[in-house]
Amino acid sequence: MNRINQIIRQAEQELQEQFAEIEANEEMRTRQVLDSFRKFGVSYRHFAPTTGYGYDDIGRDTLEKIYADLFHTEAALMRPHVASGTVALSLTLFGMTKPGERILSATGMPYDTLQSVIGTGKKTPPGSLKEMGIGFDCVELKDGKIDVEAAEAAITEKTTLIIAQRSRGYAWRPSLMPEAFEDLAEMIHTRHPGIRLMVDNCYGEFVRGDEPTDHGADLCVGSLIKNPGGGIAPTGGYVVGRREDIERIAYRLTAPSLGRELGSYAASYRPFYQGLFMAPHTVTQALKTALLTARVFENLGFATTPPANEQRADIIQAIRFGKPELLVAFCQGIQTASPVDSMAMPEPWDMPGYDDQVVMAAGTFVAGASIELSADGPMREPYIAYMQGGLTYTHGRIALGEALNRMLQTGAMKVQES
Repeated sequence: MNRINQIIRQAEQELQEQFAEIEANEEMRTRQVLDSFRKFGVSYRHFAPTTGYGYDDIGRDTLEKIYADLFHTEAALMRPHVASGTVALSLTLFGMTKPGERILSATGMPYDTLQSVIGTGKKTPPGSLKEMGIGFDCVELKDGKIDVEAAEAAITEKTTLIIAQRSRGYAWRPSLMPEAFEDLAEMIHTRHPGIRLMVDNCYGEFVRGDEPTDHGADLCVGSLIKNPGGGIAPTGGYVVGRREDIERIAYRLTAPSLGRELGSYAASYRPFYQGLFMAPHTVTQALKTALLTARVFENLGFATTPPANEQRADIIQAIRFGKPELLVAFCQGIQTASPVDSMAMPEPWDMPGYDDQVVMAAGTFVAGASIELSADGPMREPYIAYMQGGLTYTHGRIALGEALNRMLQTGAMKVQES
């Protein structure tokens, strides 16, 4: 472990300037959240639970106003009942399309679980968009950027929704900055005004000083057990955007004509408010953990994306191991350093919604929360680990050391002594 500690300390010394930039963004975004809380007069009464229909739920309604305020949109749908990012995205896709229409992805094939929703995966479950008569097209990124010209060429008279994924998902490509959607949005709004642009914002909230909705995205979608939940929200998802679009999506969640007016929550709303308040700080801890991981593995000769010297668009750090045993050992090391289920030993398995076996380390307080430290990857070449989260940088640093130690103990990796 002495050599491992030396490697980590060296990387930390090399990263002080980047750490300072990340912390400056934390202060700015914390001020934005605090200002919004004060603007809407958050008090103890907003934490109170509700039951039944949930009419006039002030805690729910105020939280949605805050989300809309932070994303500079007309309205928001923030509900504990939306169990994951995929559920929030699915809700949006079904709410924004009708049979006979088509969806166009401007960032290639979406994340694995969303492919099942659309109906493009190897296993298409009942109830997919495809089964509902909704078509799908996609264009690939060009040199890591949205190919606006190709996207426009792929638009048909039936295209009503263009989607774009901010994070890399299980792909070796750059994640996208908020401003990366600006040219695409301008093309849509000026030449195809009937089409909406939806951005999958998972893993990207609070990483930068702005969001995709500041650059023309009509809708942004995400999960509360990722960035905006701050590691405290126990469940939930959000959609922000134009009021008329949010109403359509809300009708899918509840029922036509009822929409956002309906929906109670019998537990306290406090974790959602507190999690949102903590989100800029928690995201900063995750970013510093990801940055350290990138630099350490680069110094050991591995390819990473994003590399340590690049600006970050999300909290995900990808490391290309090239060998299955390295991927598995890394995830096992992260698991052993987890505060929950540290005794578990991750192995590749057939995970629902994925076409390949996946190895996943996720010893989290909130099940599946990827703002908490976790690491996973599909068991396919070139055997890339995708690490994300970290409630505290200190824990992230410790876990990185444990992962390196596990890789050495299993013989999957060798490190020369200095």
